Parts: sequence; structure tokens; C-alpha cells
Amino acid sequence: MEKANVYFTDFRVKPFGKNVLQKLTALMQKAGIEQIDWEGKFTAIKIHFGEPGNLSFLRPNFARAVADEIRRLGGNPFLTDCNTLYVGHRKDALDHIESAYQNGFTPYTTGCHIIIGDGLKGTDDVEVPVPTGEYVKTARIGRAVMDADIFVSLNHFKGHEMTGFGGAIKNIGMGCGSRAGKMIQHNDSKPLVDENLCINCKLCRKVCAHDAQDFSSGKARIDHNRCVGCGQCVAICPKDAIHGDFSQKAGVLDCKMAEYALAVVQGRPHFHISLVVDVSPNCDCHPENDAPIVPDVGIFASFDPVALDQACADAVNAQHPCRNSQITDRGCTCRDNLTSSAPSTNWELQLAHAEKIGLGTRKYDLITL
Repeated sequence: MEKANVYFTDFRVKPFGKNVLQKLTALMQKAGIEQIDWEGKFTAIKIHFGEPGNLSFLRPNFARAVADEIRRLGGNPFLTDCNTLYVGHRKDALDHIESAYQNGFTPYTTGCHIIIGDGLKGTDDVEVPVPTGEYVKTARIGRAVMDADIFVSLNHFKGHEMTGFGGAIKNIGMGCGSRAGKMIQHNDSKPLVDENLCINCKLCRKVCAHDAQDFSSGKARIDHNRCVGCGQCVAICPKDAIHGDFSQKAGVLDCKMAEYALAVVQGRPHFHISLVVDVSPNCDCHPENDAPIVPDVGIFASFDPVALDQACADAVNAQHPCRNSQITDRGCTCRDNLTSSAPSTNWELQLAHAEKIGLGTRKYDLITL
């Protein structure tokens, strides 16, 4: 496969020069967004609205810039995401939309409406064939996502406690899966408890939507028949007593996620934008966010989501870690910042598998504006 073009602009601006939103628009145009026939086409802009309490999600201003450009080209954009598996404020469409409004995503700030992809209760989905899938032959994708004529991903590139990073592939694959689709992706990777570290604080029970914890022994134990592998208990444990089962089998999550992403984009025009900003160590699904692990880098855009993720990962790993961050707290000296932040993950798995199944290529030319 030939190299893909990935376009980049940083966040530097001069007084009275182009602001960051204008730079984003110029980047989309330089990347060739006008090559798509947008006229009259319904366009899904997949974005994470942020769990209330989290402040690292992308600002609504970025969504407005993307929606405005699509409208200028004749498209009919809407913002979308699918409901979550875990305890929080985005498990059904009503709470999900209210959370989006609280975080500033309204039709008046973004210039377009919100449609929750898998409906009121997360059950409105479509089974989409994945011809090259090794783990998933059909993916359960939110119906509104699949009803769109064109698909655009607007991604907050960040670390992640289970997959090493969350970028385009995760925003598309995990984000567009219905509640059933998310469960299918997660259910091969179940967390384990180190009872020597467990202090029986029961915080993991508070974030588990499936009542999978058992404390009868005085220590947490996880019933894998109930657990869906969402990883919320891994993130909340104050003693790092809970960890993923990161054997070869656990890498199935990365592979399934890539196959779900392929299900979403195959057979229709798609375009992808990632902002490497506020690079928190964990997902925006958390009701909090830790300090960034690296400084802000810039904005990337491409027609290839795999090349885009590879370029963003390379850019993050090229940075010096931020002081007073999860990386420096752990005393990590590895030049791979993503692995230093989440040592038990292998972030390259999702990229390698995505390339293997034909989602895109890891080889890219970086074109800087």
C-alpha cells in the first residue's frame, strides 16, 4: 500500500493572524476535503462529548469549525456518538444529550444538531458485515451512524488505560458501536485483582454497571461472567490493584476495535481530524481528567485513519513528558510516552491489525502547513 498523506498544523498563532479555528479550516481544505461530493449529503461527525466532570474533551468550537466547512460545501452535518456501557451520564440518549449540552455542545454553539447514534436505550443498531474481520464477522453499529452518507471523525488524541491511546480508530470503532457492540468488543479482556494491593475500599463497585465485584473474602474479586471488560475499575483503583489481563488474548480488544472502525467507514466517503491537545492519560469517558502527559502538539487531518493515528502517536512520543504528570510520577524514562503512561498496554496492536485488515496504512508523508 502506498503512503498516505497526513496534514499538520501547530497551535502557534501570530497577533492578528489566523486563529486556531481558521487554521483548522485551512488544514481541512489543504488535506482535500473538497474532493468529497458533499452536496445534500447527510454527514455524521463522530465526536466524544465528554463525561461531565471531565475537562479534557475537545471544545465545541472545533466541532463548529468542521460543521461550518461541511455546510459551506453543501453537506448536512450532525454530531453523533453512541451510548456507553458503564456507570455515568451517557448511558441513554436523554442523559447523553444533556451531558453534551452541559459541556457546551448545543445546536447554537456548534451549528448543527446532535443525534445519538444507537437511539434512546442504546439498542437501535445495524449489523454491518466485516469481510476481512478475523474476530468480528458482523459489527453492531449505531443506526444513525450508518444512515449517514458521509462519515467524519473529529478525534481528541490522548492516552488510554486499556489500548495505550485513543485516537481515530478508537473514536470510530468503540465510539460507533452500540451498547451491544461495545460489549462484544470488550468481552475478551477482563481485569484481574492483585489481592495483596487491594484495600477493600469498594470504589470499583461504584463504577461497575454490571455488579461484577465480590468482596466476601475481604478483597475485591471480579466475576468474569458479569464483567464486560470496560476498564472503569482499572482506572479508579487508588492502589493499582486492578489491572487488565494483558496476555495475547487481551490484545483482541485492539483488534476488534479496528474491525469495528472498518465496518463504519467501508463503502462510503470518510475524512478524519485529530487534535493532539490536552493529552490526558485516560479516556474522556472518565468523570475527571489527569494532567496532560505531554505538551499540546497540533492538528492532524487525513483520509486515512490508520496513518493519522500513527502520525499522532509518533508526535506524542517525540515530546518531552510534562512535569507533574502520570509519566513523571512513575519515574518512566522510556522514550515511548504512550507506553510509559500505560505500561501494561501495547498501543501498536490496533495499528498493526488495522493495516492488516485494510483499514489503512501506517506509512505516511507528513505535510506541514
